[in-house]
Amino acid sequence: MAEDAGPGEEAGWDELPERGRVQLRGYVAAVTYPSSRQAPVFSAVLAPDLAPPGGRKRPVERVKLVWLGQRRVPGIGAGGWLRCRGMLLTEGGKRVMYDPSYEILEAEEDNA
Repeated sequence: MAEDAGPGEEAGWDELPERGRVQLRGYVAAVTYPSSRQAPVFSAVLAPDLAPPGGRKRPVERVKLVWLGQRRVPGIGAGGWLRCRGMLLTEGGKRVMYDPSYEILEAEEDNA
């Protein structure tokens, strides 16, 4: 099991712990907006990078970011880049981070 990432230290996507505080940098692959009848829970799926032309040959680790009590989170949309910090856990075999703090990043040439 990998050790928790320290303050300011980004966790490697291939070394994510089952549970622990981490800082991740990634691409927002998808967002989900709740309907007016659903509980206010906004979520986004963070991936390590863009898929290459023609798609991926094998699946990559993704982390679901969840903001409880929010219908939208300012500045977060599909296609953007984020650095987020929070407690990572595994639920039903999927990685989840609830109410992470985040920083919106500018797309860089090596990321696009």
